[in-house]
Amino acid sequence: MKLLAQQRDLQAKIPDIEKCLDIVATLQAKKALGEALTADFELSEGIYSRAKIEDTDSVCLWLGANVMLEYSCDEANALLKKNLENAKASLEVLVADLQFLRDQQTITQVTIARVFNWDVHQRRSKQAIKET
Repeated sequence: MKLLAQQRDLQAKIPDIEKCLDIVATLQAKKALGEALTADFELSEGIYSRAKIEDTDSVCLWLGANVMLEYSCDEANALLKKNLENAKASLEVLVADLQFLRDQQTITQVTIARVFNWDVHQRRSKQAIKET
């Protein structure tokens, strides 16, 4: 169950990191063109505001645990790419671990069935010997 929870978390985390990478790339592209970026953001549940982001050299990334840090666009891009690679690698390892557990569960079930069938065969043999 723990591995499945980790898999769900990673599967939710990867698209978020990709969105952040896209946003940083968009900010860098708009900066290179000298255009302002217009963005809608949520202030609170159901309340949105529109902002015009002019020439910016930095972005703030939410790291979790009530921590947000300001990075330059290049540093943020590098950090997000590294986090994305790590998340994808972790997901691959997790999927392999889950597959291994599934295989082990199947092997265990087959082994239990074989032992049960062997026991039934042994009891029938003993009963046949008693009857003769």
